[in-house]
Amino acid sequence: MPARACTVSFTGPDGIRHSVNVQAETLYEAVALAIRAFREHDCPPGAASDLDVEARSPGVTHTVSMAKVQAWLTSSAKSPSDKIMKERLKGLLAL
Repeated sequence: MPARACTVSFTGPDGIRHSVNVQAETLYEAVALAIRAFREHDCPPGAASDLDVEARSPGVTHTVSMAKVQAWLTSSAKSPSDKIMKERLKGLLAL
């Protein structure tokens, strides 16, 4: 799948909406890249946060919970490429 421009956002406990633009091939890659960017700017999502992911061209928006991301990353891989992707994204998040 080709990389797409994605906007990932969440609303913090203070009510402020945080957004970042990333280039990603998958939903979980977009989330991992965004979490890394949010951490770099001292506004990481909390464990209970829901992240909205808008993939453009064509435009699609997804909402994924932090718990779902963690569960997917720690679940068993279904293929060698899935295993490689999960390991790379774990590395981005330093899990």
